[in-house]
Amino acid sequence: MKSKILIGVVAGAAVLGVGAAFAVPAARSWAETRHDETSRYTTGAEAKADRKSMPRWLPDDARDVHYAMKTTGGDRILKATLPDGTLPASCTPLPAGTTAKQPAIAASWFPGKDSAKATARCGLYYANTDGTTLHAWQDDEDWKAAGLPEG
Repeated sequence: MKSKILIGVVAGAAVLGVGAAFAVPAARSWAETRHDETSRYTTGAEAKADRKSMPRWLPDDARDVHYAMKTTGGDRILKATLPDGTLPASCTPLPAGTTAKQPAIAASWFPGKDSAKATARCGLYYANTDGTTLHAWQDDEDWKAAGLPEG
């Protein structure tokens, strides 16, 4: 009788252990991404009309706009196709030796740790172009320093 109880206790503990092994990473993933929002728009004009947080420097004629943001701060990433591949005139080249901050958000459509490729600042965003593709990202610390509203 005692051995059956012991086997039951061991089996129950094993089931709980396996369940926890799956539940803990899932809960951590949810906690890390629950404040993430992702959007996709046909044009820059559509994106700016839908989201106050979309950078105003994004050209209206930009196409296939991908955007991700943290709702709890100023971290943002942006990808768009620029018709002529040229950054907007309001963007300024990064001074030589400037180190861009790393993007804090990841997305399958964004090239990851892109800071070494930053060539300009467009508002608070670091930016670069690769042909007609724009990649830009904003850092939470810069956003907070500028005193911008959420959303």
